[in-house]
Formats: sequence, structure tokens, C-alpha cells
Amino acid sequence: MQSYTGSCLCGGIAFEVRGPLAPIQVCHCQQCRKAQGAPFATNTPVEEAAFELLSGRELITEYQSSPGKVRAFCGRCGSPVYSRKADLPGVLRIRAGLFNEPLEARPVFHAYTGSKANWWPILDDLPCYEGMADPAGKR
Repeated sequence: MQSYTGSCLCGGIAFEVRGPLAPIQVCHCQQCRKAQGAPFATNTPVEEAAFELLSGRELITEYQSSPGKVRAFCGRCGSPVYSRKADLPGVLRIRAGLFNEPLEARPVFHAYTGSKANWWPILDDLPCYEGMADPAGKR
């Protein structure tokens, strides 16, 4: 079975995801930009049952950024780790930049381009959605 490992910047939080990764979603909403300190966030939805926290449970800090949406990050180094939404139970949106191995998963769309950073052009041919995109049913 395919598996991927990942960690935060300081290495205190380490995890494994068992199974193939879903396509990567690129989100340009203001919340993701602020949470990442970057023009967008890159997320891959993962079933919670496929995610195993190997170390650092005590370092995970959760913040409810909006009603029903929680963002988890490392309390030591500040790396964003995942987010989860109440309306998508059992799904974690893992930050794609945390994985250690090369990924077969690739970005499939840009969401919330209506509020993207004006200083970052989108130069690929992926579909762009002004608001939320949900082609796979996992935002």
C-alpha cells in the first residue's frame, strides 16, 4: 500500500498518510492567504482514517477560523498542518508542502480566485473558480 510521511518545520509533528493522495486543491481565499502567509494554500483532502499522527500530538494547536472550520498548526514552529470542516466529517485537508516524498498528486483547480492576491498571477491552465470549487465533493 502506498504511504506518505510528512512533518512540520521543526519536525515535532510527524504523520503518515496511507493510500493514494487526492488531487491538490489551490485555495486563494483571504483566510488561507493569511494562515499561510503566502498567496495561496495547497491542500490535499485525506480521510481521517488514513491519517496517523506519529509524534507531536501535544504540539498541535487548533484555531476555529470561522464557524465550523478548524485550522491546526504546530505550537512550536507555527507550520500549518491541516484544516477540517464540520460539514465534511472525517476529512482532513493536509497542507501539501508538508510531505517528505515526491507526490504523484497534482493540482486540479484554483478556488476563490475572486479574492486572490493581486500581486500573484495564475499562469497555469487549471480551472479557476471565483468562489468555492467542489468537483470531488471535498472542499
